[in-house]
Amino acid sequence: MKNYRLLFVVLFLTSVCSYAQISDTSAIKKRSDSIKIQKDALLIVKMNDTLNIRLVVDSLGVYKTLDTVRRLTKLDSLQIRMDSLLAPFYKKQIDSQTKQVQYTPRYRMRVNSITKDTVFIQIPKIKKYISIKSNLAVDTLKIIDPIKLSSIDTTKFAKDPIWWKNRNSFGFDISEAAFVNWNAGGNNSISGLVKVNLYRSYKKLYVLWDNEIFVRYGLNSQQDQELRKTDDKLQVNSTFGYRKDTLSNWYYSVKFNFNTQFTDGFSYPNTKEPISRFFAPAYLFIGAGAFYDLKKKSFSTYVSPFTLKSTLVLDETLSNQGVFGVPIGKKSRNEFGALVQNTWDTEVWKNIIMKTRLSLYSDYLNNFGNIDVKWDLNFTMVINKYMKANIGAYLIYDDDIKFKEDINGDGELETLGARLQLKQLLGIGVLFNF
Repeated sequence: MKNYRLLFVVLFLTSVCSYAQISDTSAIKKRSDSIKIQKDALLIVKMNDTLNIRLVVDSLGVYKTLDTVRRLTKLDSLQIRMDSLLAPFYKKQIDSQTKQVQYTPRYRMRVNSITKDTVFIQIPKIKKYISIKSNLAVDTLKIIDPIKLSSIDTTKFAKDPIWWKNRNSFGFDISEAAFVNWNAGGNNSISGLVKVNLYRSYKKLYVLWDNEIFVRYGLNSQQDQELRKTDDKLQVNSTFGYRKDTLSNWYYSVKFNFNTQFTDGFSYPNTKEPISRFFAPAYLFIGAGAFYDLKKKSFSTYVSPFTLKSTLVLDETLSNQGVFGVPIGKKSRNEFGALVQNTWDTEVWKNIIMKTRLSLYSDYLNNFGNIDVKWDLNFTMVINKYMKANIGAYLIYDDDIKFKEDINGDGELETLGARLQLKQLLGIGVLFNF
């Protein structure tokens, strides 16, 4: 009896163990199927750029239809699971009009050579296996408001500034006296004077450059007398200045001045021995100082504490006589001193224009305080556009120029001191400005 009981217990325990084993196997199988579905869901078929879940590949590579998947689990839970599984591989977008879900791939894909299906594969962690594929597209550019070609009015309401100013003049004065059976007597005479004045000025912001050339030459012919010279002058002036600002009329400047004559000069009636010639004398001034220019008032002044004055006598005969302050046998004499020059052009009365030029010079090294004076004063009376009358005076005093005279009448010239030199001219003629 005891043996039957023992056999019954063994069979009961064996059946319990078998049932437990079968239960565990079924649970493990269900769990394995769930894991297989999750693995199989990693391989999704994508066709025509829109995700259609039609086939699911199992772990053995066998395609299963969607109905098979539906039998395994509900469709809604599958959709939720698929969305969570696709999230690392796709970017999900819902079209607001069609209410369709569109997935944009995030990882690389592989095309099946047999079914032509596209399988998206997770990117490995090692970056050297990543192969990036770019899809380029060209968008059409549409210009809404194109730029139109328009014409610009370039009419100038003001002329361009002219930095250079030119002024030229040519004049000819003539005077004549004729007598026929004139009871009071008199000599027939005729005089002529040619005048040329060229002026060039450049003024721009901080820079000023004035240039002038004066030429005068006059002749006189009288009855029973030879042709005589009445005026002879060649003068060149040039002033260059620079100022700090455009409001000031003062310029730091350098000045160049040159004076000489064209032909021989005589002490009439002696016409055999000339007392002056071309470059005998000639005066040269070069200096640095300050220049004040007031164009609206036609006034200017130049002050130079450092001026070199050179007196040239290049004629051998006159050089041996020691004239014009140049030592005997020398052809030049240099001085260093201070120079002041003033110019002023103004209309003193209606149609009467005054022009004055004054130059003062004193040598530092030789008798400082003795001033050399040159003063040119001229009045022009305007008759009409071309006809003008002129009256002028020219005054010179130079302490270095000594005069010679025959005091005793024995034919020997004696050297005297410096004297005031004065020349006066009166004439009427034509003047052309161009």
